[in-house]
Amino acid sequence: MNKKAEKIITICGLLCFPAVHFYLLEAYTHNGFTTVRPWSQLCNILLFELSAVILALLFRSVKWALRAQGLCVMVIGLVNYYVYTFRSLPLVPWDIFSIGTAASVADNYNFVPEGRVVAVVLAFAAVLCLEGFCKWDFKNLKWQFGVLGALLLTVGLTSFAGILQNEDFQNRHRMYNKLFTPVYLWQSNGFVLTMVMEMPFMAIEKPADYDRQKARQILEENEPKENESKENQTMGKKPNIIVVMDEAFSDLGVLGEFEPSEDYMPYFHSIFYGEKNTVTGYLHVSVCGGNTANTEFEFLTGNTMAFLPQGSIPYQQYIHSEIPALPAYLQSLGYETHAMHPYYASGWDRDSVYPLLGFSHMVFLDGFRNRTYVRQYVSDQSCVDKIKDTYEKKEPGKPLFLFQVTMQNHGSYADVYDNFTPHITVKGAESYSLSSYLSLLQKTDDSLMDLISYFSKEKEPAVIVFFGDHQPNDVVAEPILRLNGKSCRTLSEEDTYLRYQVPYLIWTNYDMETENNLDMSVNYLAGKVLEAAGLPLPAYWNYLKKFQESYPVFSAARTEKKGSAADLEEYKKLQYYQLFDIEN
Repeated sequence: MNKKAEKIITICGLLCFPAVHFYLLEAYTHNGFTTVRPWSQLCNILLFELSAVILALLFRSVKWALRAQGLCVMVIGLVNYYVYTFRSLPLVPWDIFSIGTAASVADNYNFVPEGRVVAVVLAFAAVLCLEGFCKWDFKNLKWQFGVLGALLLTVGLTSFAGILQNEDFQNRHRMYNKLFTPVYLWQSNGFVLTMVMEMPFMAIEKPADYDRQKARQILEENEPKENESKENQTMGKKPNIIVVMDEAFSDLGVLGEFEPSEDYMPYFHSIFYGEKNTVTGYLHVSVCGGNTANTEFEFLTGNTMAFLPQGSIPYQQYIHSEIPALPAYLQSLGYETHAMHPYYASGWDRDSVYPLLGFSHMVFLDGFRNRTYVRQYVSDQSCVDKIKDTYEKKEPGKPLFLFQVTMQNHGSYADVYDNFTPHITVKGAESYSLSSYLSLLQKTDDSLMDLISYFSKEKEPAVIVFFGDHQPNDVVAEPILRLNGKSCRTLSEEDTYLRYQVPYLIWTNYDMETENNLDMSVNYLAGKVLEAAGLPLPAYWNYLKKFQESYPVFSAARTEKKGSAADLEEYKKLQYYQLFDIEN
């Protein structure tokens, strides 16, 4: 082949192959030609083209530049495919902070690819071979000029990215830019463009017209008055508060009707609808299928993920010093504060964050002695046994606040184990994952019954709080949705909201007003727990109680609005103060 032909083929390859890389990247899960919006397709291709030219100038070889880009895109696409499969959400820029946590649970998932994924990988391999025909190179170009050209183009690429991040530009070119629907955001704009659009949200800017003194003043106005303290006079002492946030605990009946072979949570159902001394309802959470730490964050701090970038993890990104939180407040009232999690301490940086929230005692996997396992995780019954043991060993006369996050029901649900046999089936749905999940819930139900039975016999007053962090991933939910003529990939807005609902329970072993069907978002739950305990609300939760009247539900996934935009902006400013600007 003569030099002229090589040059033509190479130039054509440099123009065409980056676009092929883009469409193959999308092809892991969907058809980029039909799902990505037209202007977004063009912008993605321009990003790929610019990066390919930059690599070509650095390598002084088009062939190796294209192959380097293609190989990187193939691997990133695979990672995104598995992340989406396991947690029902795509990769986001701040996932880089969660690599350690992801690695710690990776062995628990099934990485066998679908046929579609194998086909895409083979297509990438074929393209990498074809790129070998782009033989014309820049060997005569001095490396200094290559680096200079690459730097200039990098400046251009950065400027172009800045344009793509401009909201007016996005709106003019019909780019979808709503962070609270991450799957649709990704599939409408393409993976790379979505990542570029999300980059600015790695840092949190001050709200408009934010004033630290004004935020402090609002909180001072909401400080509890002495005559507002309602410490439980019936029992004569502060009650023990036991909170269990159970991994993936949910009632998938909210998604539609289905017929299980037996009740998968008979005890919970029996007390959910009107048991004496209970408060029950559904929590609207901000995550689905994963990111457990964000539900923890909302419960323990009263803050909401609605004001933070979708997919961000406050534990890892924002909490680097002491901040106001429920355990710190209870500690100030004389409580022992314990945090428990039967898994690795480093997960979501809990071992670093918990002390900053006010926990004086922490127990992780090694602290669960004589533990039993269901599948590969510590059982919920072992978690209940640990709660009993801690309660019995607490300092006499000192109230206990214990917050426990379980692991028994963590995904994946597709693997077979010698120590666990799923036994609950669903009529019309042949799904091992669904059967596993429902069978696991029944074990959780048994352990909850044991926990409440234990404290019902105790003389010291006690509040038991039980709720799930999120629903399981789409693999579990899909069979139930199909029974109701729906699919995870085509849910309406209202049906999507249902994927962010989990039941909760507040129970006391003393007289308390019973309330049912009291739905709320997680940021309000701690305030309700304090009221059930007969304790005064601190200033922030006093404020939230009033804000709840305007916004009964306020999460990253759903908003029920009765108040004004001004109420919303005030909450946003207070949260910024609590999380980023409070003086310690």
